[in-house]
Amino acid sequence: MTVRYVSTRGQAPELGFADVLLAGLASDGGLYVPSHWPTLPPLSTVSYADLAAAVMGPFVDGEIDEVAFGPMCHEAYSTFRHPAIVPVVEIGPDEWVMELFHGPTLAFKDVALQLVGRLFDHLLTARGERVMIVGATSGDTGSAAIDGVRRCDNVDIVILYPQGRVSDVQRRQMTTVDAPNVHTVAIEGTFDDCQDLVKAMFNDVAFRGEMNLSAVNSINWARVMAQVVYYVAAWKALEDRPLSFSVPTGNFGNVLAGWIAREMGVPTHSLIVASNTNDILTRFFESRAMVTDDVVPTLSPSMDIQVSSNFERLLFEMNDRDAGATAEQMAWFRTSGRMSVEADQYANWIEPVFRAARSDDADTLATMAAVYGESGMLIDPHTAVGVSAARRRREAGVPVVTMATAHPAKFPDAVEKATGVRPALPEHLSDLLERPERTTSLPNDLGRVQAFVRSVARR
Repeated sequence: MTVRYVSTRGQAPELGFADVLLAGLASDGGLYVPSHWPTLPPLSTVSYADLAAAVMGPFVDGEIDEVAFGPMCHEAYSTFRHPAIVPVVEIGPDEWVMELFHGPTLAFKDVALQLVGRLFDHLLTARGERVMIVGATSGDTGSAAIDGVRRCDNVDIVILYPQGRVSDVQRRQMTTVDAPNVHTVAIEGTFDDCQDLVKAMFNDVAFRGEMNLSAVNSINWARVMAQVVYYVAAWKALEDRPLSFSVPTGNFGNVLAGWIAREMGVPTHSLIVASNTNDILTRFFESRAMVTDDVVPTLSPSMDIQVSSNFERLLFEMNDRDAGATAEQMAWFRTSGRMSVEADQYANWIEPVFRAARSDDADTLATMAAVYGESGMLIDPHTAVGVSAARRRREAGVPVVTMATAHPAKFPDAVEKATGVRPALPEHLSDLLERPERTTSLPNDLGRVQAFVRSVARR
């Protein structure tokens, strides 16, 4: 049965994969999800690119043929520096990390966005169209998105990031890109402010149409789809054993991909949601209530989030795909900053698989130091949050894989503070801190941001 896509809020048209990719956010403000979850196809020992084409094949079937999709996957993952693309490395008895940072911008976002950029180019060229991508980043999405589309003739991109709340390396990976279609904006506010501005631009129907807006944040289904693959790869790498996964979590897309892999057939014991001091998700998993709070800057800035957009996709499933109920809950959450789920929903959907834990900065530094002392491995602060959660919530006899979401050199100050070792950037970025920057600073003002987007759009 061909996969189609429906909105979590029920008022947008059902679409095929190509239109979902180019739309990003549904026209009713919801997120697109597949009409059903396909089961994994038979899998043999193949390259990561071949595995990706097989796992994602059902999601693009009827929209992109195998003759085009397979080479796109191979081209996307040829940009990675490790032959395994996402190697699994043992750091202790039944304890592993999956290194997702061997792509061009040293973060897990590359795994999806190197492919998504090629999908955009393929579809826009075939249609003779162009788009304006607007996105918000808490640190890593921006540089990965920019690298994914910087060579696309039919794409302009504007990335918003919170001024002073990303690391120097993260910022420079965005602001030093010299390409005519790439633009960055430092917003006077938090990541949630940036994300709200992006959503507001998409919800402005006239502006969305005028600019032909598209999105590469994890609200875009293609991002989540591509992340499903590495959960399958981890399972195959560890000889088809049931696993638990610990996932440093901000916007919920990465751990949601793990849940989808489980729905498709990966035998998953538990999904451990690892949060820093901005622990809205941990508090939800402890209490059934999601309540926003102020964003606190931490050593793991990509997780400094209070509104986890992708949770809406899981909520839709918890509501038995009742789009009306989901829309009502999201509207209430938007106005009140609070949302809760019923006890039976929690018992049926959350308790069987999800666990949660939080780490403050002191615990993050201690975990980085411990891993270095035990294994000689340097890990970044986000990965440390994941390892800490794994060690606290794992169950005896079950192998646990922590998703290592960023290269330690993206956060050299924190790594050096914890271990005394300052990690070096890979050779292709060795001069990053000397490259000239180009960016624009704007207040948290929708009109000002929209005017900027209009001013840089190539017609």
